[in-house]
Amino acid sequence: MPDGNDAITVKVLTGIDEADQQGWDACAGPGNPFLSHAFLLALEESGSACGKSGWQPSHLAAYDGAGRMVGAVPAYLKSHSYGEYVFDHAWANAFERAGGSYYPKLQVAVPFTPVPGPRLLVVPGPRSEAVADALVAALEQVTERYGVSSAHVTFPERADWDRLGTAGWLQRLGVQYHWHNRGYGSFDEFLEALNSRKRKAIRKERREVAESSVRLHTLTGDDLKPEHWDAFHRFYLETADRKWGGGYLNRRFFDLLGRTMADRVVLVMCEDGGEWVAGALNLLGDDALYGRNWGSDGSYRFLHFEACYYRALDFAIERGLARVEAGAQGEHKIQRGYLPVPTYSAHWIADPGFRRAVDRYLKQERPAVEAEIDALDEELSPYRREG
Repeated sequence: MPDGNDAITVKVLTGIDEADQQGWDACAGPGNPFLSHAFLLALEESGSACGKSGWQPSHLAAYDGAGRMVGAVPAYLKSHSYGEYVFDHAWANAFERAGGSYYPKLQVAVPFTPVPGPRLLVVPGPRSEAVADALVAALEQVTERYGVSSAHVTFPERADWDRLGTAGWLQRLGVQYHWHNRGYGSFDEFLEALNSRKRKAIRKERREVAESSVRLHTLTGDDLKPEHWDAFHRFYLETADRKWGGGYLNRRFFDLLGRTMADRVVLVMCEDGGEWVAGALNLLGDDALYGRNWGSDGSYRFLHFEACYYRALDFAIERGLARVEAGAQGEHKIQRGYLPVPTYSAHWIADPGFRRAVDRYLKQERPAVEAEIDALDEELSPYRREG
């Protein structure tokens, strides 16, 4: 943002296609594939994230005085609280019991994607702080203009969370499980960092899969074919139906993902007797591999751990990536080297009385989450203790 263009104008976009791809990606940066124009467009063009699915795009775009895009926020008007992974159903129920209307609300997030990343997307430059502040103010103004109950920023980076907290937003903590690369040269070298019991358990799990009839293939780029997406979408739906009663992502989304972001896709496909039987979808960032979806046709002993966790570590070690993020939930990830880390969300509540009630709740919840993270790390970490 050059000097002399002081005015910052923020507009609401009713679709990501209203944003210039190059301008949006300059704001989002290259590190996190989920914030890219291509990923958000695949969600919207496929109909996975749209008004009919309860995710009405309402993105913010900030422009400088010369009309250049200098900031952005991925945002949606929501008519429900599904697909977010930061749960506010109890808040909605309480507010509506008191006579309020919780929905619609404004949700700043990547739909169906509990991956931490920036949410106030700003082109680096001397006025980046001013642009970020303008985006925060615009979120509050949009909430008031639309007459919605609240605005929620989920899975922001710590810097965005701190900025929102300074602006008076309510702050919430969560927990995920990430693996950090300590310069391992191989998977065996990683295992040597674990205590002997966990090391033996992982070797046993990997050995059983290796000695089974299942063969695993790690596919990316031109290796990805329609047959792989056909099979993976089937696994995804079967697993989603068992767990949640339905999947958020449709077949066209996976087709668009493979067409526009194949080099960012790392798809682990499992074959048995010439048939695809399971798969795990990851996306590749600049310094991280992000585990997203798993699905299978049936039950295979330890295959979930091999496809989702160990093959991800193999890939990360080979590529020299800094970390693997395994997504939401699952303390079972800890014994496989994925340690608990805090995640963040920030909340703007319009009604003063409801805001005070949520604030009291969060002030009690945050210390409990911090204590949980410390306890999980102390009691369940598989890594050898020095000294």
